[in-house]
Amino acid sequence: MSPAITALIAEDEPLLAQSLKRELAKLWPELQTHIATDGLQAVEQALALLPQVMFFDVRMPGQSGLEAAQEITERWPQGRRLPLLVFVTAFDEYAVRAFEQAAVDYIVKPVKRERLQQTLERIKPVAGIEYAQTATESIANVDEPQLSALRTLLHTPPDAARAAPPLKRIQASVGHQIVIVPIEEVAYFEAADKYVRVLTGIHEPPRELLIRTPIKDLLPQLDAQEFWQIHRSTLVRASLIEAVHRDETGKLSLSLRSRPEKLAVSRLYAGLFKAM
Repeated sequence: MSPAITALIAEDEPLLAQSLKRELAKLWPELQTHIATDGLQAVEQALALLPQVMFFDVRMPGQSGLEAAQEITERWPQGRRLPLLVFVTAFDEYAVRAFEQAAVDYIVKPVKRERLQQTLERIKPVAGIEYAQTATESIANVDEPQLSALRTLLHTPPDAARAAPPLKRIQASVGHQIVIVPIEEVAYFEAADKYVRVLTGIHEPPRELLIRTPIKDLLPQLDAQEFWQIHRSTLVRASLIEAVHRDETGKLSLSLRSRPEKLAVSRLYAGLFKAM
């Protein structure tokens, strides 16, 4: 007997969540479905249940469906295939077409049975396929189309953010002073609790400053060719990357030319580093 297929619905509107659950029960009776009412609960349940399929509302309070999917991807167990992602949205989102070419899908609200049926026909043949714990490279290759689509969505800002002028300097409070650092001096940004650490040290002695601007708000203001996201919490200056290291479990880390520390590369961004 084949193992049961589990799905997680993340939807903050209870009526819509129950409606989708009923439709899934009719179209895929064998599917075991669970519901999370927001992004934070979705992360917690996903890591506990390890579902094969996830239906996530794009816009939820606290943590969006995109942000939840990013966190789940980065915390997902090594050696286990990622769940198939289906985004449910009230709008034809600005970047949602990135999913049309990947092993994921999206559905526009209100969910129509015919459209849901198309999605299920697409994911059913592969939803139950798992790979051996040792087949790390095979899993990475299978997951990469979905990871690539998710990276595209996360890095496609709304029109208003795209119109913002590029960031040329960082202004940070140090005691009773405002310290101004040219963006050319920044080696990397790293989220830390309620702050973001700004690590410098390219043309001057290394130093660390703290700012309150979140990583997700910094991204649209930075040159994507110069600053690469390598983790949910880390943006690094690409021109400073000296080497990429892989440990015995397959996890990646970077070493920089101007800093002594190694920086972890999450599963979501590992696909950016492949030999030419």
